[in-house]
Amino acid sequence: MANDASYFAGLDIGGTTVKAVLVNQLAEQVGPLAEVRSLVKNGYEATFGQLDNALDQLATGAGIARSAIAGIGLDVPAPSSDGVIWGRANLGEDWVGTDIRGKLAARTGVPVHMTNDGNAAALGEYALRPAHSGSLLLVAPGTGLGGGFVLPGGSGFEGANGLALEVGHISVPFREDDGELPLCSCGLKGCLEAWVSLVALRRRLRLELAKPEWADHALNAGDTPVEEKAFKLREFAEQGDPLAVQIFKQQGFVLGYCIADMVRSLDPGLVVIGGGLAETSFRDLYMTWIQEGFIERAWPVYRHSPLDPDQVTTRFEWAIGGDAAAAIGMAYTALERFSIG
Repeated sequence: MANDASYFAGLDIGGTTVKAVLVNQLAEQVGPLAEVRSLVKNGYEATFGQLDNALDQLATGAGIARSAIAGIGLDVPAPSSDGVIWGRANLGEDWVGTDIRGKLAARTGVPVHMTNDGNAAALGEYALRPAHSGSLLLVAPGTGLGGGFVLPGGSGFEGANGLALEVGHISVPFREDDGELPLCSCGLKGCLEAWVSLVALRRRLRLELAKPEWADHALNAGDTPVEEKAFKLREFAEQGDPLAVQIFKQQGFVLGYCIADMVRSLDPGLVVIGGGLAETSFRDLYMTWIQEGFIERAWPVYRHSPLDPDQVTTRFEWAIGGDAAAAIGMAYTALERFSIG
């Protein structure tokens, strides 16, 4: 069993599970992905116990001693700065205002770097593209809408207080059929997340099913809650259902429109679209809708070089890291920050 301290762990704390990855000093993943329940609602001490379980699984899977882990990258599903969580999100109350990074470092005896889950996923997508040396913007529709920005060379941009790239809460100039701005889960109106997220799909589906034109739609049958019906939208869209396609098309267009403003601010060169839609059979269509919105809003220079019309200045790609992206990003970050080789 190897005992040299030359391995680095990435721990991705989600609302339900912790995903964990281990890499060596050559940036190679060793052993399988580990996954345990997160228990975040039970407080950070309960989750720390689960992190211990994940680290033990990583060590066992790689055939190393636990003491060979020299550094940890940790991401949390909440805004944080300098290791301290600023907002509760879906966590237990005792997470807020606590030096999570410091407490975990003291518990494990190894240094810890901490960021939020959006930044971590962006770092993972960057690490999985070794040929890419420019910057990278990740936008990931899910239950909400997350994102992250990686600078050339692989450093994540977090802002002065760890609060940068809250992309879901950019204001967008779109309104409901009645002229009202949709209410976002953050309490504000007109946020991008209120248009592009699972929560937004539920609202949009409820509004559409109330219209006479969809009275006979299959999703109008029965008393199933709209929350459950929304989960079926992907399947319907994959079958070409007009209602599902219409909803996703609107979502993709709004997302692309707003990405144009993000690109105008950041000029990343590469935009990566994450989230579960990356796994669907209609993802190429969805990317087309994103680019239609982008073209509507973006200046020509952000689409093609004025010197060479064939040179694309903003490329779009689907995420390739899947559910492991954030854990991979934090493992690579730990390697870069804590390796002494």
